[in-house]
Amino acid sequence: MRHELAVTASLCIKSHNRMQKVMLIGYLGHDPEVKYTQQGRAIAQFSVATTERWGNRDGELQEHTEWFAVKTFGRRAEIVGEFLHTGSRVYLEGRKRTESWDDNQSGGKRYRDFVYADRIEFLSSKGNGYGNGYQEPTGNDPDETTADQEPPF
Repeated sequence: MRHELAVTASLCIKSHNRMQKVMLIGYLGHDPEVKYTQQGRAIAQFSVATTERWGNRDGELQEHTEWFAVKTFGRRAEIVGEFLHTGSRVYLEGRKRTESWDDNQSGGKRYRDFVYADRIEFLSSKGNGYGNGYQEPTGNDPDETTADQEPPF
């Protein structure tokens, strides 16, 4: 019986191996940029900063900010473009997607990771868009870097 259960669970995992989920709470690094495809579908692109803080062994506060490039599509993209701006606090759910293109200057292939957001909740207060306890994200917004810069790895 135990072996039969293990085989059944293994088959279920293999046949439904589609689980990939990204969940973030953070602050927009810049106003969303909304563009439209030739078919009229909206695409919003923006960055989100998340910061984790912890104390080291000596009790000193440590901090690390991670930046995520985000895209969302359709009506959601239009709403994001209308209501979110630099510093807005959001919760989002989505999936990681790597986009690639041919770089005309180098002749090589370029890659960039995005979070394709399927769900976005606005966490900022209506008054100033920053929410309670807003703290400016630290670190540089990766969308403000030049196209020639390579990832630091």
